[in-house]
Amino acid sequence: MNVTEAVTSRRSVREFTDQPVELETIRRVLDTARWAASGCNYQPWEAAVVTGDSLKALQEKITSTPPQTLEYDWNAPLAEDHYKDRLHGISKGMFEALGIARDDGEARMKAMGRNATSFDAPCVMFTYFPRFMKEPQWSDTGMWLQTVALLLREEGLDSCFQEFMAYYANVIRDHLGLDHDRYMLFCGMAIGHRDADAPVNSFERERVPLDEHVTFHGFE
Repeated sequence: MNVTEAVTSRRSVREFTDQPVELETIRRVLDTARWAASGCNYQPWEAAVVTGDSLKALQEKITSTPPQTLEYDWNAPLAEDHYKDRLHGISKGMFEALGIARDDGEARMKAMGRNATSFDAPCVMFTYFPRFMKEPQWSDTGMWLQTVALLLREEGLDSCFQEFMAYYANVIRDHLGLDHDRYMLFCGMAIGHRDADAPVNSFERERVPLDEHVTFHGFE
């Protein structure tokens, strides 16, 4: 698989098979991902990869605990309609693929609640960093996570980034033995093999046309 194929075949997978993820594979991916770009070579990201009984125990804690107040805001883009439209577009496609009607609030909440068990992925990576890190280091962490996602595709694996896990930062920090005062939990990342037959893994997604994102200057 080349880089273009990895980029275009990556998607947020929301239904996984029960096939386990081998430790050797995930170590190979993360060892290679160490070469992701980071400003001043700070490499601010830290992570814990959880599977098996440890993951089950954590998920039991998450599903039995009320969500906490978020420590960072991911909804700021909703202040402008064109960003809101992009969210509504992807939500519409996902719920239609799941066969859930627009006015079925209960079914929608149940579907969103599957985030708590990472859509039954057999492996979840939790990413965090010291709280004193600022916007450039958050950006670096994002570049590292994207590198991990593309390397997973090279291995025939899939993923789903889960900022949802920030609702359970305290539970996750306790489970991982992390200092609450030092560490900001950024996100979870569900990892496994996609269920190719699940409609939620194949609905059409839209991307903004290139010329709406990028301008070109000085070219002949």
